[in-house]
Amino acid sequence: MDESLIKRLEAAVTRLEGISSTGGGVVTLSRGGGDFSAGGAGTDAAASDPSILAYKDLISQCVGRALSAAEKIGGPVLDVTKIVAEAFATQKDLLARIKQTQKPDMAGLAGFLKPLNDVTMKADAMTQGRRSDFFNHLKAASDSLSALAWIAFTGKDCGMSMPIAHVEESWQMAEFYNNKVLVEYRNKDANHVEWAKALKELYLPGLREYVKSHYALGPVWNASGKPASAPPAKGPPGAPAPPPAPVFSSESSKPSSSSNQKQGMSAVFQQLSSGAVTSGLRKVTDDMKTKNRAGRTGAVSAIEKETPATKPAFSKTGPPKLELQMGRKWAVENQIGKKDLVISECDSKQSVYVFGCKDSVLQIQGKVNNITIDKCTKVGVVFTDVVAAFEIVNCTNVEVQCQGSAPTVSVDNTTGCQLYLNKDSLETAITTAKSSEINVMVPGTSPDGDWVEHALPQQYNHVFTEGKFETTPVSHSGA
Repeated sequence: MDESLIKRLEAAVTRLEGISSTGGGVVTLSRGGGDFSAGGAGTDAAASDPSILAYKDLISQCVGRALSAAEKIGGPVLDVTKIVAEAFATQKDLLARIKQTQKPDMAGLAGFLKPLNDVTMKADAMTQGRRSDFFNHLKAASDSLSALAWIAFTGKDCGMSMPIAHVEESWQMAEFYNNKVLVEYRNKDANHVEWAKALKELYLPGLREYVKSHYALGPVWNASGKPASAPPAKGPPGAPAPPPAPVFSSESSKPSSSSNQKQGMSAVFQQLSSGAVTSGLRKVTDDMKTKNRAGRTGAVSAIEKETPATKPAFSKTGPPKLELQMGRKWAVENQIGKKDLVISECDSKQSVYVFGCKDSVLQIQGKVNNITIDKCTKVGVVFTDVVAAFEIVNCTNVEVQCQGSAPTVSVDNTTGCQLYLNKDSLETAITTAKSSEINVMVPGTSPDGDWVEHALPQQYNHVFTEGKFETTPVSHSGA
């Protein structure tokens, strides 16, 4: 584990214990941007609270294991793991503050949780820009931090799942990339495998069991405590570029949908009408207009004939869609580069149809009747349960992860398919036709075992025997 991080955590605890023993004084904790001050008695009560002590144990054991593995890897993996450790330390500080603070409104809650949100944004920034060789590590760590948003749960009407369910659901998206790390380095580097296992155990069962034991119904605020106050605003004056969407806001976060896209276009048109965007464009003068050009003739030149036609407003594939049609069918179409597509409100009578998507990830939370992926490239789908079948048609390089059960998986005219099955879906019937490079990943025999990869055959021998053809897969043997 990072020795400097341990020393900083131990120093903070030592300061709390030392000041509380004298019966007075004011202590300031500055961890992850979450500065706060409290009286000696209140600080001592918060620091010695069983829930805070249990959280310290979670950091020491689970976060420490991930840091130890990351130190052996180094580079961006170590950097993002340190951010994960910083996020957990920041949440510990916030939990201590909650015990001395009155419950704020939604706007006040966003300000109260800003230190944790700032740390989360640091991890998200590492996944942006040029794709790193350790992208799957960075994405797994960054997406996993959304599990810490359980602290924002204020009741059943807040738009969030219950804290335990939120931790589990948040890890599902991170697990998609975490499994990629396990598969890629399974037989190459044990340090990467250890890091991926440690990251998973940090959340499942680590954080989940902690929340289950101490905050199953959400944080408990102090009705007689002091009002919540947001940290002071920092940064240079001026009008900086808008930051990325935060994890915590005064409104519950929503998945990408057609309504979000409409809001985005409205913002674009508002900027155009303000003149800020078009201020740098050249103005067309009268002598630049075609009708006023010297030497203009009625004949159409060869160059003019070769002028390409005006491009349509949308691509040939049409506009992106993520919508429920007629209450029965979810249409996910033409999504490009979208890694956060989520369908959360679904039932067993609805179907999901994914068409023409590229370089995107879709998560389906809940049981649906059937799922079809058609003409998609480099698309990942994470789903829970399917009543009828999961179909993959005319696709290239897709990845599918089943977290529940699926009676049938059909792969037709597809090149490159990675299918992850859990223990509940090992009896799934897989049908392939005109497809190649189909690999199925199944869990190991032990709970901590590695995933085992099985390649489905794509070559067959047909032998005419006793009046009929007998077909067997081609097996290759080597030294």
